[in-house]
Amino acid sequence: MILGKEDIINKDDLATEDVEVPEWKGSIRLKTMTGTERDAYEASIFKQGKNDFQNLRSKLLARCIVDDKGKRLFKDNDIDLLGTKSAMVLDRLFDKAQQMNGMRAKDAEQLLKNSVSGQSDDSASGSQES
Repeated sequence: MILGKEDIINKDDLATEDVEVPEWKGSIRLKTMTGTERDAYEASIFKQGKNDFQNLRSKLLARCIVDDKGKRLFKDNDIDLLGTKSAMVLDRLFDKAQQMNGMRAKDAEQLLKNSVSGQSDDSASGSQES
C-alpha cells in the first residue's frame, strides 16, 4: 500500500520506553524525538561553527525524558540542572536515548566532520599543529 500525506502525518511513530533507574529509586520514560527535535539537538551541539559539548548528555535527555502523557519533563533552561545528576546514570540513559533515536557513532563522526569542514580559514589556522 502506498501511503499518502494524511496517512503519514496521522501515524504515531514516536515510541516510548520506561527505563528503571535504581539510583533514583524509580523509572523514567524516554521517547524518540521528532525530526525537528533531533535537528534542534544537533544544532545545540554546533553553535556558530564551533563544537559545544557542554552538557551533551543532558541536552539529549532533556528532549527525551517525558511524563506519562508524553510531555517533556525538562525544558531547555533545565539542561544545566539535569547535568548535576550522576554522570554514570546520565551516561546509561544517554546511551539508551541514542539507541532509541537511531543515533550511531557514524552519525556523530559525520556531524563532527561537517562542523570541522564548516570552520572558516581563520578558525582552522589557529589550531594548526607545529
